[in-house]
Parts: sequence; structure tokens; C-alpha cells
Amino acid sequence: MATPRVRWRQRSRLVRAARLLRTRRPQTFTEKVRYKMLRDHRMLLVTFADKAAVREYVASRVGAEYLPEAYAVLRDPEGLRELDLPEAYVVKPTHGSGAAIVVSPKGSEDQTLPPAVWGWVYRHVRPSVVSVDALVDIARVWMTKLYGQGPNREWAYGEVEPAVIVEEMLVAPGGIPDDYKFFVFHGRCRYIQVDAGRFDQRTQDFYDVDWQHLPMSGGPAWISPERERPERLDEMISIAERLGSETDFVRVDLYALPDRIVFGELTSYPAGGDSPFEPQWFDAEFGSHWTVPRRYR
Repeated sequence: MATPRVRWRQRSRLVRAARLLRTRRPQTFTEKVRYKMLRDHRMLLVTFADKAAVREYVASRVGAEYLPEAYAVLRDPEGLRELDLPEAYVVKPTHGSGAAIVVSPKGSEDQTLPPAVWGWVYRHVRPSVVSVDALVDIARVWMTKLYGQGPNREWAYGEVEPAVIVEEMLVAPGGIPDDYKFFVFHGRCRYIQVDAGRFDQRTQDFYDVDWQHLPMSGGPAWISPERERPERLDEMISIAERLGSETDFVRVDLYALPDRIVFGELTSYPAGGDSPFEPQWFDAEFGSHWTVPRRYR
């Protein structure tokens, strides 16, 4: 299997020096994410980025009962041919973010598998349009990709050994469960982002820890009518804070199902340092809770 290559520009010392200079005095949240991307090279971030390795971290910090079931972790996509998969499942790369093939009977009738050449894609399809050959081809392309544009930007992903993980599909009343994203600064949760309708009418809302809706937008529309405070919100906040206790910032993604809370991922670089904020002053508000260290150790 070919190893993903880093472009010359991403290896350039001059490019890196210029980026370090531009980010040396960060004030806003997005500026601090970029600061972290360039300077925080602790192996802890590699564990966070690795969708296979992070499972052990989650189990040790909060318990394996919060993990989705994993059917396989494969270094060779050919192993997909040997799996006896259920009717619904998810296939995704361990060394990237935002890419997955979700297979279930609830997939859209007009959705098909993307061409393998596309790389980082997110698609929800029905079992009837899936062939193991197509999945293997898509996974092979994933294995050749380097997510995050190299070690001078989203550095941690470039250190993850490429693999494919196959997990259970999470189901909530109405289909795909809402995605709760907890912004944890120095071990304390300050804000919660909730994304819903990923494959339909997507909405996105932000709350503080007291479940007060924030008058800000990250792009998608707000949900209507407003959602009620989740019954297990306090438990989710506690999980997020325990998972984020060893670093200055991480976003902890969780799913609240009717019978359990399920871990999603740990994200050190939301939107690659380009998170949209409307109104813009929320960028500084988010950043005010984060004191970046002079040097990461």
C-alpha cells in the first residue's frame, strides 16, 4: 500500500516559518486553532486523530460502554471482502475526518456510491447499491490520501497509520442521531454545538452549558422549533470534560441515543482553523476561554 505523500510546499521550512510568524500572538478561537496546528506536536493529538487508537483512550478515560461497536479495523482494504456485515454499518478511514460511507435501508433512494477517485466523501446509501468491490476501491483511495494538507497544518493526521474502520450504524428516532459537539477548554466545557439533519435539512445550533441558545451561526439554519434540554446533558458534559482533561483544547463529539451515549470523535482542529462565526465577535468570545501555552510539552 502506497504511503500518502506530503507536497513539497507543506515540507518547506520557509513556509512553516512564515506560518509561525503570522500566528505568534493569537487572540480569537480560529487564530488559536491555527497556533495549535503549527506548534502542538504531542503524540496525544495523534491518538485523538486516529479513529482506531482513540478507542483505547476513550475506554481508559470514561469506559468502553461509550464506544460504538467496531466490526473490524483493516490495514488492507481487501479485508472488507471477508466481513459478514449487518444490514446497516459505517465504513470510514482512521486517518481523516468527515469521510464515511454509511450503509442502511434508510439511505436516500437516489444516492449511489461515489466514484473511488473522489477521496474524502460522506455518503448515506442503501445496501442495494453497495458492492464489496466498490467499497474496496473507495477504501484503497482513502489509504493513499493525506488529510489536512501535511504536517505543517493539521499535523496529527499525517502521523496516523492509514487504515479503515467498520463500525455499527447509530440509529435514533427519525434516523441519524443528532451530533453533539462539546468545546472543552483546559478540561472545562464552555459551549455545545448541535448538528442535525446531516443527510436532509441540516441545522446547526450553539448553546452554553446552561442550555441557553446562543444568537450565533456557523452556517446552517437554526432548528425550529427549538429543541429541549437533553435529559442526559450533564452526563455528556462530564464525559467531554474527562476526555478533554489532558489538553488545552479539544472538541468532543458525542451522540445521545434513547438508551445510551456514544462517542463520536475528538477534534483538535475544528474546520482546520477556519470555523465560521456570525456575528464575528463570537470568534473572540470562544477564544477568551483558551490560554494557549507558550510551548507545548
